[in-house]
Parts: sequence; structure tokens; C-alpha cells
Amino acid sequence: MSDNTKYVFVTGGVTSSLGKGIIAASLAKLLQAQGYKTTIQKLDPYINVDPGTLNPYEHGECYVTDDGAETDLDLGHYERFLNVPTSQANNVTTGRIYQSVIEKERRGEFLGKTVQVIPHITDEIKNRIQILGNSGDYDIVITEIGGTVGDIESLPYIEAVRQLKWEFGEQNAIVVHLTLIPYLSAAGELKTKPTQHSVKTLMESGVQADVLVCRTEHELSDKIKVKLARFCNVQKEAVIQSIDASTIYDVPILMLEEGLDSVVLGKLGLTSRTPDLESWNEFISRLKNPKNEITIGLIGKYVELQDSYKSILESFIHAGAANEVKVNVEAIHSEYLNKENIKLKLSHLDGVLVAPGFGERGTEGKIEAVKYVREQKIPFLGICLGMQMAVIEFARNILRLKGANSTEMESNVPYPEIDLMEQQKSVTHKGGTMRLGSWSCTLKEGSIAEKVYGKTKITERHRHRYEYNNAFKDQIEAAGMIATGLNPETGLVEIIEIEDHPWFVGVQYHPEYKSTVSSPHPLFVDFVRAAFEYSKLKNSVSMA
Repeated sequence: MSDNTKYVFVTGGVTSSLGKGIIAASLAKLLQAQGYKTTIQKLDPYINVDPGTLNPYEHGECYVTDDGAETDLDLGHYERFLNVPTSQANNVTTGRIYQSVIEKERRGEFLGKTVQVIPHITDEIKNRIQILGNSGDYDIVITEIGGTVGDIESLPYIEAVRQLKWEFGEQNAIVVHLTLIPYLSAAGELKTKPTQHSVKTLMESGVQADVLVCRTEHELSDKIKVKLARFCNVQKEAVIQSIDASTIYDVPILMLEEGLDSVVLGKLGLTSRTPDLESWNEFISRLKNPKNEITIGLIGKYVELQDSYKSILESFIHAGAANEVKVNVEAIHSEYLNKENIKLKLSHLDGVLVAPGFGERGTEGKIEAVKYVREQKIPFLGICLGMQMAVIEFARNILRLKGANSTEMESNVPYPEIDLMEQQKSVTHKGGTMRLGSWSCTLKEGSIAEKVYGKTKITERHRHRYEYNNAFKDQIEAAGMIATGLNPETGLVEIIEIEDHPWFVGVQYHPEYKSTVSSPHPLFVDFVRAAFEYSKLKNSVSMA
């Protein structure tokens, strides 16, 4: 342990999806706003090495860091709140822990001893927890532990926390336990018993919660707080209400009002100051007081689950606030789009984003959507697969290359406009082998991209195996779809634009991964601006 680093562990009980990630990010934001160098890490108890091979229906979107780590979507919340990049060190899974321990055993590092959960697995967890703290870059490291206490898969993590609390001492490591106070409408009462049982379960593992954060739909009375404090062995001021908020960006302010930051700092022996939240409050003010409203269609194949496109949805919130426009996002399932219903589904929209994804399902619907917005001059943003669908649509309908497609969808396609990257052709393992992380891109002067970014050199995060096939580049550009962003080392096309369209941009990378509250992504900001301009034009025509 670094001599100066303090640790806060965030655990959860009663039920999943209470919002540990948002509470952790909100606490970190308040500590950062008081001048403390703060970071957050997530420990995930599943046995996958990373979420890169997980279906979005299983675990929501896979978030990618600058250094190419495929991570839990909570890291997106951490970056959006703190405006500080995360890395491989900020996300650890049980799969990675066991993989590391087994590799050490195979190398003979345990000197013939029996390898056990305690001490070998717990030691590995403890080492991973301390990587960021030992770097010397942070005053406070917040560690969110996935799942709920009592889960079998979480036990080694809770045991590691118990050991670290003992080793570090009480003013160097504390536990914030997030729990639920359900409201029983039949009785007309809030019930504390689930929280009491959750704290008891945590104590059975030898860990005493220092702070209780109680998710609730109704205000907690003083009487309930006193009762929780008495039964759960915490001080009354350490019983923090977390009432449902209209937006996740309200949560830091609500936690400030409840005193979560000052309670945590007090228990860590640190000075509590007045946090500088001026820019955060300005953002919330713009978010809640929009001057106008637009509707953008999000076309994908996982639209039933919002977490599948979490970063995109949050990017629209940031960009909307920057433009003082409320962005209503209409989720449209690409699998059910066709020539017959495309006008009905898209004609009322002010802009269309075709989302990333993998596999053939829903791609023909995406291609129909691109054709419609291209012909109707509706602002368009295509991300990753969305950009690739734009290239295929252009090849089919402008170049008249019948059957043009991606080799991801059709191996023997006559016109492979999108093809497997050369370095991917020898890859057999699927996990962690895509083109991942931050790569550079050079922008064409005078392009929408260059005007949006305000420079010609950028870096953006990637997650893909297939790429624009440069064998067709000259033919495509001659017809009016210009490659306006290229990777300087490989010549890989990163951005495409259509010349005779007011705002038509496709990007091979994922701009949504880099949008934050204090730095909304310029592409999203300008896309929302263009959609608003289109909305005004459309309304003026209809009124005439």
C-alpha cells in the first residue's frame, strides 16, 4: 500500500442494479471536486476473462479504454463523471484472477504448494486492488465490487476486502454498502429488514459496513435512519438516503446534500472542503432547461435493452445539453425495417444514428435506413458497423454493384466492400483479439470531421475486426463518398462523408466512448446541431 493512498470499497446488497457504479462515480466526483486525486475500479465476479465475448443482452455494452481493455460498462460512468481515462487496471474479473493464478502455478511460482482460494486467489485480488494505489497517482481509490453480498462468486472479493481493511487500518480503508429500502404499498411503509439482513450477511464474512447508502423511492424519516444505525452498527449520519433521481447526473448533488463525501472523508481522516461543482451545475441547468427539442432514431439490433447502447445514449445527453436541446432518442429495431415500412418508421425523425454491432442479423434493415436518410438528406451518423453499412448501401445503390456486402455477412460476396482486416485472418481466439483501443487518424482539410474537431490529427477508440476495403476506394470516392479520415500508418479508412448531403458521417471508431460531462464529444455535439437545423428547416417547410 502506498503510504498516502486511502481505499473505499463499495458493496451492494438485497438486489442487483441498485446503481453501485453511479454511487461510486458520484462519490468520486465529489472527492475530485474537493481536490483529491481519485480513481475508481470495478471487480466483476464472473468467470469470463473480460466482457468482450459477452452478448449485450447478457451484460450491456462492452466499454473500451484507451489501452484496449474490453471492460464493464460502469467504467464508462467513471470516465463520464470524472473526465479521467481508465485503463486495464480499472477492471478485474474472476476469470482474469484465476487465469493469472493458474499461469503462476504452471510456472512453478508456488513452489509445489497446494493452490487454494485463500491465500492464493485472495492475494491476487488484493494485489490487483492495490495496483492503482501503488502507482502514487491517487489520494483515494474507490473499488466497486460487482454482484451482491451473499453471492457465492463474490465471496473471495469480500474476503479480500476483510483482509485489506485489517491490514490497512480503520482510517485507510472503509466500506460503503449500498442497499434497498423497499416500499410496501399494501402496508404503506418503508421496510428496513432487507437492509438489516444484507448488513448481517456482510458481517458474517467479517466485514462491517462503515457507511450505508439506502436506495429508496420515498424520503427516509429520522426514525428509520436511527433504526438502521442501531441495527446495522453505523452512525446515524452515516445512513445516507439515495432517493430515485430524474437523471443520474443529479446523484452527485443529492449525495452532497446527504453529506456522503464529508462522512467518507471524516472516516478516512481527511479534511472535507467545499467542492467546486460550478461546471457540473451549469451542465445540469442546460440539461434540465432545454430551449428546443429533437428526435433522433437509434437503429440497432439490441434496442430492447438500453444498456446495450449506454455510451451512445449518454453522449446524446451531453451533446443535447451543449446545444441546449432535449434529444429524444427513439429506439428502432433494425431487424424489422424493410422497404415497405421505412418511410413510416423514419420520416418524422430529425436525425438517424445507425449503431455498432456484430453479425448478420438486422443488417439489411440498417442498409434500408441508410438509403432512406441519404436520399431524404436527413442528418446521419454511422458508428463502426453503421459506417460499414453506409459503404455497402452506397456501393449497391449508387455504384450499382449488385450483391455488395461485408465478408462478415457473406464469405463469398462478389463485391467485398468490407473485409476482414489482414492481421485478423490468422486469429482463432475471439477474446481480446480485435483491433482495440486508441488509434490515430488524419483528417482531410475542409471535411465535416476536420471542422468538427478543429484539427487534422485525432485519436479515437476502436473495437472491430472488419474494415473498409481499399480496393474499392477510388471507385467509391469518384461517386461522391469521400474518405475524410485515414489511419496514417495503415491507410485504413476511419471516416466517410457524402459530399452532396448536409450531414452524412460514418466513423469506424467509437466516439461515444470518449464523451464526458465536461467534454461532450464534438461529433455528437455537431450531429445534434445538424439535426436541430434540419428540424427547423422541416418545420418551416411544413408551416409554409
